[in-house]
Amino acid sequence: MAELVERVDEEDHVLAVVERSEAIRRRWLHRVATTVCRDPEGRFLVHRRPDDDSRFPGRYNWLLGGAANVGETYEAAAARELAEEIGVRASPRFVFKYLCRGVISPYWLGVHEATVTQLITPDASEVAWHTWLTEAELRDAIRSPNFVPDAREAFTRYHALTDPPERPRVE
Repeated sequence: MAELVERVDEEDHVLAVVERSEAIRRRWLHRVATTVCRDPEGRFLVHRRPDDDSRFPGRYNWLLGGAANVGETYEAAAARELAEEIGVRASPRFVFKYLCRGVISPYWLGVHEATVTQLITPDASEVAWHTWLTEAELRDAIRSPNFVPDAREAFTRYHALTDPPERPRVE
């Protein structure tokens, strides 16, 4: 059965319902919702995609997520994807969205955050491996060519919004 998504415009307004494969093939904008998972100590969940995955096989990512279903909000899609991919029931908090030009296809990317305190039970068809990294470890790891390319831009944008500005030094 084909995965249906909403084709959207440059302002994220719905134009039509289309098959996701067609949206990707024709480079039509659609919606993707992701979540940055952190543990109570502030570490980031990083995972490796399965080697047989159709998109970015064997690559590492710090975002969990996928396409929003027809009529689904970014927040609902992010929560659904967390449950499907790592077995976590949560209400991710919306942080920002942006028009990601994407390596495979352009899309609107909604980025959310969730603190994960539950045991993670990854779906092997979605997550081949996972670990928790400190911010410094993630900053180093994300430079690797083995990371999903689109995740790098999201990382830069996330930290621009969530890092406190440096205070001027007073001497």
